[in-house]
Amino acid sequence: MKIPSRDHAETVMNTIPTTSSNILPSYTAVGGTERSASTGLSAVILNRGGRYSRYEMFDELMKAGFDYILSMESGANRYDLENLTQTFPSVRFILFKDTVSIGDEINLAAAELTSPLFFVMRSDMKILRGGQAERMAERLLAPQGQLNDTASPYKRLCTVPVIQDTHAEILPTLIVPALIPENKHGLIKTIPVTSLREGHPTLFPFDGIGIYDRERFIRLGGYDSSIKSSYWQLMDFGFRSSLWGEEIASTQFIKMSYETELPLENSTVNESSLKFILKNLSPVFRKDYAHIPYRRFFDYYKRRRHLSAAWKEFKEARDWVKINRYRFKSDARTIAERFITEEEDISQEKQ
Repeated sequence: MKIPSRDHAETVMNTIPTTSSNILPSYTAVGGTERSASTGLSAVILNRGGRYSRYEMFDELMKAGFDYILSMESGANRYDLENLTQTFPSVRFILFKDTVSIGDEINLAAAELTSPLFFVMRSDMKILRGGQAERMAERLLAPQGQLNDTASPYKRLCTVPVIQDTHAEILPTLIVPALIPENKHGLIKTIPVTSLREGHPTLFPFDGIGIYDRERFIRLGGYDSSIKSSYWQLMDFGFRSSLWGEEIASTQFIKMSYETELPLENSTVNESSLKFILKNLSPVFRKDYAHIPYRRFFDYYKRRRHLSAAWKEFKEARDWVKINRYRFKSDARTIAERFITEEEDISQEKQ
């Protein structure tokens, strides 16, 4: 039996504004012809590979009442797709022709879906606490009178769950940024902490996992596909979210568990980290806009050590910040200080 599919030859992601040169990878969409529910929340599965029961996972997600289920099949074993599409008509499989990053997968999910919320999780995870999809979506609605200046009815850009490992121990998945003036490896370090209360802030969604407000995500520009390292993609997404006034925070009402050991995080200093520095650490905020002063070029050149390439990249970043200058609400130092202050306040509350 031939599996119904549609090939997507176009590469420009025109649903996400050009804030960071986003390009969709080539892919084919298979199945997903029926809507399972109308809760306003869809599920996105980032397939890490390995042996696990896909039938059991999809069945549990269907019973939870997600509108649609997207299974991102980057480098995955696809031998069972024909049977799966027949058994689960509301599951859409996204088949990539090449290996893609976390950010590429999530960007594409936002382009494919129409639900106002989408829950990104890994294929080797289970939902331990949270209830039905409808209940999850309801908990994210902003109380009357507390809506910000966006048209979205939801509390924030992204809400992340509590996550435990294979030994049932809670992981420190919340990320607190700290700027180090003399740190030659990019002027930034991150401190992982454990979620202590509802609405505990974090810089970015650990491993990309969380419930995203699709409208806010698209307005922000999604993940930067020109940054190839998944770690620095997450860092860039998180800092840009904070710099532009968006919020990423945890919830105690949803708890998930990894069923396998986590792969090692690659935070190597490379071209991806340099681009992150230019876009997020170099801008200076003045009154109601941001810009990158020319004097910042000399610091960047010391890291890049290639004059023509350094100037080209610096100029591109400076032009990008200029285009988006009024979207900035603060600079990196202010963001880091705010995170540290909030963390100190939370620690005092605990005592």
